[in-house]
Amino acid sequence: MTQPAKLSVKRWWPIVIAVVAGAASAGPAHAVDFGSLAGKAASAGGNAARDKAVKEVNAKLLAEGRKDQCSFKTDSDELAPGCDAKVKKLANTLVDVKKRLKVAGVTSYKFEVSGHTDSSGKAAHNKELSGKRAAVMVRELVAKGISPGEIVSIGMGSDRPLVTPDDTPAKKAKNRRYEIQLRF
Repeated sequence: MTQPAKLSVKRWWPIVIAVVAGAASAGPAHAVDFGSLAGKAASAGGNAARDKAVKEVNAKLLAEGRKDQCSFKTDSDELAPGCDAKVKKLANTLVDVKKRLKVAGVTSYKFEVSGHTDSSGKAAHNKELSGKRAAVMVRELVAKGISPGEIVSIGMGSDRPLVTPDDTPAKKAKNRRYEIQLRF
């Protein structure tokens, strides 16, 4: 008894497509739009590349932001002295990120500056203060060349601490911060 000939994938793939296309309709076979399917597959691959780029960018933004944190005066949205160079470095990082996103095909996004406080004081006051501090950072970054249409601020109060409990001055200081992330 002879074995049926094995077809390579290249040889049987068009046959399967033709059979599926013909079976999909009761009437005559309809053409399958392979251009559309190829576009969807490329888009799915593009989304994976975009997602990877966004993940890497957010990690870089968090790391850079934590390295060069600007301090604020106690219970105030006024920047402490010595922040100008830190803000300039952060603005340069955002410009570099924008270039990378453009190469990855990411065009519709915003940088989100979130302000955070320690757990001292009332929650409503902390939320308001963190929002004011985030807005100050946005103003500073816009003054350094970041487009106002590309950046927003949000106050988080003490809702997302880095350190818990924040029961020492050093731990409280770690929770008083701002973070920059990419949002769609």
